[in-house]
Amino acid sequence: MKRIAIDMDEVIADFHFKHLNLYNKDFSETLTKEDLYGTRLWNIRPHISKEILAYVDDSIFFRDLAVIDGSQEVIKDLSEQYEIFIVTAAMEHPSSFTAKYEWLKEHFPFLTDRNFVFCGDKSIIRADYLIDDSPKNIERFIGQGLLFTAPHNIHETRYLRVNNWQEVKKLLLNDKSK
Repeated sequence: MKRIAIDMDEVIADFHFKHLNLYNKDFSETLTKEDLYGTRLWNIRPHISKEILAYVDDSIFFRDLAVIDGSQEVIKDLSEQYEIFIVTAAMEHPSSFTAKYEWLKEHFPFLTDRNFVFCGDKSIIRADYLIDDSPKNIERFIGQGLLFTAPHNIHETRYLRVNNWQEVKKLLLNDKSK
């Protein structure tokens, strides 16, 4: 059975929506997702990058992220034909571990603890596919990388891109509704 490794943030969990809303509220701004095309929030406000990055070091930041549309249904369908692993770089923000784990258990109850991988460098993962929003994770991945569209990677052209979970479904499943 083939394996699919799936990133968490910006692939199944809507990281940017919460991050941007907290920032806008705290700094009285009105930045939008479009303002982040090709960059990250901390890059467009470098003078307060430490404050912006501090949000994600809050131990509960990741606990209530919105679920990316379609991810639950498509991953459940994929799990009937593939081994599925949710692979998240939790080591970049160690305080996120518990919140990410609880979030995964709540929103993907059909997966077991054995399907969750908390790591630093995703190149250690042995899978046929990696669905990720970060080009740096796909660069060193040995299998087929699928770049999941996110504001920061909108200009990236080196990898096969999927814009949403319906595109993932059409690419990886025998979808008779095509």
